[in-house]
Amino acid sequence: MRAEQITAAEADHGEGPVWWAPWGGLRFVDMLAGDVLTLHDDGSVSRTHVGTVAAALRPRIGGGAVIALERSFALASRDDLSDATELAEVWTDPAVRFNDGGCDPDGRFYCGSMAYDAAPGAASLYRLTPGAENAPRAVLDGVTVSNGLGFDPGGTHAYYNDTATGRTDVFDYDSEAGLHTRRPFVTFAEQSGMPDGLCVDAEGGVWVALWGGSAVHRYGPDGFLDMVVEVAASQVSACTFGGRELDTLYVTTSRTGLRTGAEPAAGAVFAVRPGITGLPTLPYAG
Repeated sequence: MRAEQITAAEADHGEGPVWWAPWGGLRFVDMLAGDVLTLHDDGSVSRTHVGTVAAALRPRIGGGAVIALERSFALASRDDLSDATELAEVWTDPAVRFNDGGCDPDGRFYCGSMAYDAAPGAASLYRLTPGAENAPRAVLDGVTVSNGLGFDPGGTHAYYNDTATGRTDVFDYDSEAGLHTRRPFVTFAEQSGMPDGLCVDAEGGVWVALWGGSAVHRYGPDGFLDMVVEVAASQVSACTFGGRELDTLYVTTSRTGLRTGAEPAAGAVFAVRPGITGLPTLPYAG
């Protein structure tokens, strides 16, 4: 199966796609440009600048978004993000930035970090709880490149990538304990690429974007590979389901670090209808 390119190479480092109908559909980030990008029905893409870094965002139940910036979170109450307000810094070390995130079934927003030089163990996964926005909590330390958090249809398991491990891991999840009992789910062969962003479909399948692998892989709940989506760019960064029926898999890519002109499609968004539907986006409850 091969994904179709649906935008120009709009982003230098495209990441974090998320589908939310009140926004008009798909948004993603050009992370190191600090921009949130919106894909319109006519295929055009517009930008909203939110900070030095725009790492990840999720919709808020009442409108607007929660956004992870370089070292802080921001809250917007308007869907156009024009009133985004930055919260206090979560840490002060300029060598570390936020990277990727998502919400849990209880409406809390998680976002992990990474060092700019990907120093081993320098990062963490943080949780922002509604009503306690000034006190984000580190729930996982010793991370290298935090990526790809997604929950199964029952909301009892969460899948997560620390890219440097070459694995997708699975946690048990419940409201009180949060993420716990981490264990390996899939280990990737070196030639497959490195696990980056991920999403989960309505059947419990886990879709993993493979950085350096020119593909997205689907693994059944049993951990076995059962579908491969080829992408005409090597640095495949993240994926999500969207469309009115949640039947389209959207895939972001990056051209950061590539030689100019080496991959003309790198930085574009791709899409494919794989015959499986996704899960609705989990919003932030604050």
